[in-house]
This record gives sequence, C-alpha cells and structure tokens, in this order.
Amino acid sequence: MVTLITTLLFCALNLVIFEVHANTCDTYNHPQYGIGQCIDTNDCPNALYQSGLCESHPINIKCCFSVEPMKEEFRAAWIATVANIDWPSSRTATPTQQQAELINILNTVQTLNMNAVVFQIRPTGDAFYASTLEPWSLYLTGTHGKAPSPLWDPLTFIVNEAHKRNIEVHAWINPYRGRMAGSTYELASNHMAKRFPKYAYTYNNYIWMDPGSTEVQNFIVNVTEDIVRRYAVDGIHMDDYFYPYGDGTDFPDASTYTAYQQSGGTFNKNDWRRSNVNTLVRTMYTKMHIIRPKVKFGISPFGIWKNGVPAGITGLSSYDSLYCDTRMWLEEGLVDYMTPQLYWQIDPPAQSYPVLLDWWVQQSKKGRHVYPGNAVYRISPTEHNWPVIEIVRQVNITRSMRNRLALGNVFYSVKHIVQNVKGIKNELAILYKQKAIIPKMSWL
Repeated sequence: MVTLITTLLFCALNLVIFEVHANTCDTYNHPQYGIGQCIDTNDCPNALYQSGLCESHPINIKCCFSVEPMKEEFRAAWIATVANIDWPSSRTATPTQQQAELINILNTVQTLNMNAVVFQIRPTGDAFYASTLEPWSLYLTGTHGKAPSPLWDPLTFIVNEAHKRNIEVHAWINPYRGRMAGSTYELASNHMAKRFPKYAYTYNNYIWMDPGSTEVQNFIVNVTEDIVRRYAVDGIHMDDYFYPYGDGTDFPDASTYTAYQQSGGTFNKNDWRRSNVNTLVRTMYTKMHIIRPKVKFGISPFGIWKNGVPAGITGLSSYDSLYCDTRMWLEEGLVDYMTPQLYWQIDPPAQSYPVLLDWWVQQSKKGRHVYPGNAVYRISPTEHNWPVIEIVRQVNITRSMRNRLALGNVFYSVKHIVQNVKGIKNELAILYKQKAIIPKMSWL
C-alpha cells in the first residue's frame, strides 16, 4: 500500500514538473528577442509576442518579450510635399499659415521624442527653397516658378526650427521625376525638362528625365552640392524613384543607349541602366562629403531587391524594374543609411516584414545603418485598415535586430501621426517614452 501511494505521489510530482516545463516560453531564449514570459497579450507592454509557446494557457496568453529602452535610435517621419500630401495643406495659404503648420508638425515630433524629419524639398525638379538652379514649387505657391510672397525659405525655416528642438532635417530630393502624372501646368523656363529637352520624356503620363544622360546626372549632382553647401541640413535623402515604375512599355531611352554603344559601351541595356543609377549614387555620395564630411546620405528604395530574394519573398524586383542595385549600395558603403520601404505586414509570408528586414541587415557589409520605412498610412480605414498594433510590433521587431544595425524606423507619412489615426500618436508616445539620440556613424 505504501509503495502504491509512493508511486502515485511520484507520478503526480512528475506531472506537475511536466506542466511547469510544458510552456516552452518559460525556458525559451529567442535568438533575437531574448527571454519571454507567458502573460495576457493586452498586458504585453511592447506588443511583441509569439504564439504557440504557452501551451498550458488559454489562447489569450502568449509569450511576451520585453525590449529595453533605446539609447540610440533613429526616429523619423517623412514630410511629403508632392501633391501637398503632408505639407503645406494649401498652396494658397499665406507664408504665416504654412509656417504654423510646419511648427505644429515639429512640435508633434518633439513631443513624441522623435529626432528626425525627412523633408521633401525637390519633388519634381522644383524647389522648396531659394534656388538659383531650379524653379519654386507649384506645391508651395500654386504657380510653378513663382516665389512665395512675402518671400521666405521653407528649408531655412524648418532647419532652424527643427534644430531648436534637437531634430535632424534630412533634405529629400527626387532626382529624375519632372512632373507628376496628370499634371498639365506649364513648366518654368529653368526647369530641368526645359534645360535638357532632349532627355525629357513623357512616360506613363509623367515627365521623366533620362538617367542615362551625363548632362542630367551632372545637373542633379550640382543641385545636391548647392543644397549641402548653403543649408545646414543633416542629411540628403532619395526615395525609390530612379527609373520609373513601368506602364508595360519600355522606357524611351533607345537613342541614349545607342549613343552609349557607339562610344564603345558594352553593357546590355539593363546593366547600362543600373550603371547609370550607380554612377549618380556614387558621385553624389563622394561630392557631398567633400563639401561637408559629416552630412549623411540615405536612400529609401523599394523594399524588395529581387523577386525571390530572400527565399519565399515575391514581388516587384527593384533590381530588374527600377534598375536599382540597392544591395550593392549597402555592401559597398555608398550610403550612410538605408531605409528600405518595408510596407508590408509581419505575417504574410510573401512580403514578410521581419524576413525582409533580416535580409537587409545581412547586406550591410560595411556597417552602414538600416532604418526600415514603415507604412503608417496603411492603418487608415481608407487605405489597408491595418490594426495600429501592427506598427508597434514592427518597431519592436526592428529593435530586436539593433545589434545587427537595425537602428531605427522612418514612418510614412507624418500627417497620419499628427492626426493620430487610430491612436498611432499614443502608441508612439509609449514606444518613445524615453529620449534617444541619433545613432552615431563612426565612419563620418
């Protein structure tokens, strides 16, 4: 009888021990997130949790991972001016009204302990600053080439006001886009399409400059040098638009390619196009750093380098469609930071946010920073209606890779934060409760 009781007690004890260890989360040390704990998902402070590791608990109990406060983190938002997406809200508003809107944006960024803005100053071969090379933007004054009245310089203004708030300003330029699709306004006489009409093409209802033209390349470099020389911007930024997104027809650069071949060029057309973009990127990086060695250069390309890379990822290939060898730019250190536009959710396998981010950080062979771009606009009910927690989880996934140079996030775009769509401002206030400085770049 005693033996039977002893046996039953021994079995019960083993059952208890088994139950304790049945929850994988209790002893699981995630290679990226560290140690987790089984708690209600509503109480998971960073909304960074993994299912299937709390086997003995109800479905609402999941393995929650905490993330320690960040001391260095790039926390930025794009301020899009093209088509007045973010600013100014009106092309006919007075300079005082437009300035008040910028102040409101910067105050919001400051209140959230964010530390950078990416401000679009050259959306279509035009200028949101006083330029002797290019016309004032239609999106600022309502008339292409017309100066604001009374005269003011938005770039000078935002740099001064941002720096008062310890916020960096990265001047965002679009190199080749000359006019947006559907626009019909007359271009000013000093617009690049008027300077170089031979290389200005109508494509997919846009006006687009030929990246294969040396004259166009040199002009864009001159514009960049002028900005870096005259303004105290902290960085220069370009996005995903190099060769245009296709409309099913070939980009009309046949004559430029023929001239290249006649001069002895041996690249096939696709490699030649990629070489043209590479030349611009390399030249811009080199020349801006001659003028100001500490200025930062960043690019935010389409988030997929090649279809099928990494394995399981499908989508447009920026390498083949936009002629951007973005991996090479990161590998060779032709940028100081890369902001791949990872505008997809975490879970769908075809374009998985963590899978793509993991691939991008692996490409940084020279230690350049990776600040992924996050699609805040997709939480809007009129867009993809993502739950706001998706953005929170993406930030924490980025943070989980901080030891591998994923050192911040850039949100597109700022108006969704200012408007607090679905409470995103409240969520960012929690994520960014502690201040953080801009990550240091030891090579600059």
